Order: sequence, then C-alpha cells, then structure tokens
Amino acid sequence: MKNILVNFSITVVLASIATVGQTQIVSDQTNAIRLDFEQSTNEHGITLPVITWEHPTREYTNAQENKANFAASIESKTPLTEVKLTLGKQRGGMALATKSIELPENTLKYRLEKDMRLMDGENVISLVVTNAEGGTVVDYRNVLIGHDAISKAIDINRKDYALFIGTDKYDHWSDLVNPVYDVETISGILSENFNFETEVLTNPLQDEFLVKIKEYTQKKYKPQDQLMIFIAGHGHFDESFGEGYIVTKSSLEKDEAKTTYIPHSVLRNIINNIPCDHILLVMDVCFSGTFDPVIARSRSTVYEDLDDAELLVRKLSKKTRRYLTSGGKEYVSDGIPGQHSPFAQRFIEILKSRGGEDRIITLHEIYPVMQRLKTLPRTGEFGQNEKDSDFVFVAK
Repeated sequence: MKNILVNFSITVVLASIATVGQTQIVSDQTNAIRLDFEQSTNEHGITLPVITWEHPTREYTNAQENKANFAASIESKTPLTEVKLTLGKQRGGMALATKSIELPENTLKYRLEKDMRLMDGENVISLVVTNAEGGTVVDYRNVLIGHDAISKAIDINRKDYALFIGTDKYDHWSDLVNPVYDVETISGILSENFNFETEVLTNPLQDEFLVKIKEYTQKKYKPQDQLMIFIAGHGHFDESFGEGYIVTKSSLEKDEAKTTYIPHSVLRNIINNIPCDHILLVMDVCFSGTFDPVIARSRSTVYEDLDDAELLVRKLSKKTRRYLTSGGKEYVSDGIPGQHSPFAQRFIEILKSRGGEDRIITLHEIYPVMQRLKTLPRTGEFGQNEKDSDFVFVAK
C-alpha cells in the first residue's frame, strides 16, 4: 500500500459568528445542493452552507498518476464552525485519513485548495461543512487511480440516446429526397448494433422541433450517459445577420426577419444546457458549419487536429459538447434518391464497420474518414466542452 500524503493550502475570508444549534445534515451527489442565499434553508428552517467545487468539477474522475488537486469554495449566511476532509475507499466506509480544519471566528466564506497523493483503485474524498446553526452539508469526489481501475470503471447501467430530426417535405422550400431516409437508416443501425435508445422526428414544424429538443432537457441522465442529436434537411445562412439557421417544414422562403427559422445560436444554447455530460450534435444541412461562430464570421477553413483515441472510460469522464457537420459555409449535396446523402452514406459505412476488433468507434476516428468527402465536413466544440473530450459508439 502506498503512503497517503495530504497537503493543505487554505485561504480564509472572515465575517461574523453565532451559537451552534442542532446539527442538520444534507448529503447528496455532486453539487446537488445549489441553494440561493435568500432561500438556503432546509425543512427545519436551518441555514445550510453551500459548497462549490472548483476542481474537479465532476463527481467521478480518473487519473493514471497517483496525485490530484482539489479546490472548493464554501459560503454560509451564518458563520462556519467546521470544515472536515476525509479520504477513504468507499462512501460511509472506514476513513484512511481525516483532517479537521480550525476556523477563525466570524468565518462566512472559505476557500480550500489541496494537493493529494492517492492510492491505486477508488479514492473517495468527502468534504463536510457545518455552520453555527448546525446546518451540515456533505459533498463527494471520487477519483479512480491506475489503468486497471479505470478499465473497470464503466457503468453497466450507462445509456446512449439518439434523437434524429429529418425533414424532406417543406411548405415553402423545395422538397429534398434523402433526409428522412438517412435518419431512419442511421437510427436503425444505432438501435440494433450499438444499444442506443433512438427516436426519429420527421418533417416537424418549428414549434414541434423545439418542443422535442426541450423534452431531452428534462430527462434524467447518469454521468456516463451519452446523447447524439442528428439533424438533416435544409439549412440557410444570412450574411447580414452573420447567423446560420435550421429550416423547418413551415419556414418561409421569404422571411427577412428569419423568425420562422431556428438560429444556430439558439440551438447551441439549448443543447449546451441539456443536463447530459456527453453530447454530440451532427448536422447534415447546408451551411451547417456556421453552427461554429468562428466559421460564420470567416470565409476560411477552420479545423483543429484531433487527438488519438483514448480509453473508453476516459472518454466518458470528460464533459462533451462536440459537433460534426456535413460542410462549412456552403451548400451540400442531398444525394441521389434512395442512395443517402454523401455525408450520411459515409457515416453509415463507418457505423457498419462496428469499430473493428475493439468494437469502439470514436468521433476522433470518424472525422478523418469523413474528410474524403468532396465537401469537407467540419468538427469542433461548443459550450462547456472539456479538453480531450470525445463521443463514442460501442457496438454490441
């Protein structure tokens, strides 16, 4: 067993003090206690402290080196009386190391930062904070150390979702031939070969499109769950507004204000706020590359080399907000009737490979293959994406 070394560096901000009341404990998953200071009380009327993790921000993380940095800010409307850190192998189990920190009087705000050396396997770090009213909050960080530990960290209950929105019939725009065929084909492959829970929405009106996306903001996602949103149909770009748009079935062709379209900026914000840690947006529409505001402001190619594929669990430990589009600031082909669009056809061919021997296909592996298309697809990140994130397809 390796030694456990805990080094603490603490910054304290002072305020006022009161007497200690009966302890009330709140314990939940990461950052579940997000309380407004105007209403930060429990059912007994006791004010509760608020813990905000600065690093790591996610409850479950992993590393191959036996070290990690932790930082958290703590605030309370009534003075803090105790901050305690515990290191163990499981929640509620035996503590391997405990550190109670003495607080100066009148402490309302407190910042804790610590570097820790951890053991191979699972490490559970609990942060317990109590204030003068006896309100206590407990929050956790779990860190897996070592290659073997990480490789066993896949949640058997994790789930992959895919929402497909395909439009080929339009009230005011020319009809297309392949979007619905494309999304139904890809949906079937993901459902049958990759265990995705899929849903297909065809030819939606503008409000139906947005309501369906909203439904996915209300689902309960687990930390390793993934969501892919695939949109196929007409797209539009307005040079005056510097904005790209999704064209829905009911969108007007002559719409100077673009109120009947769905702006990429709105779509970015909605999808970024979906409470799923791992999201991939795929758009097979004209001007889809302008989903990235950098491309919308430029007429040049914007592409960043992607890293090599990593272990599956490491992919699922990074918050993912990535996109893959069929083109940049240009029109893209809808293809020949019954033969899929060129973009969708290549995507289908990649999925049918089932990832080869390891049965894993990553977005970082998909993009180089897509680059062979005549119209160059684009990929990148948006919203709260973490460095080195990825999206994975795991075949049955």
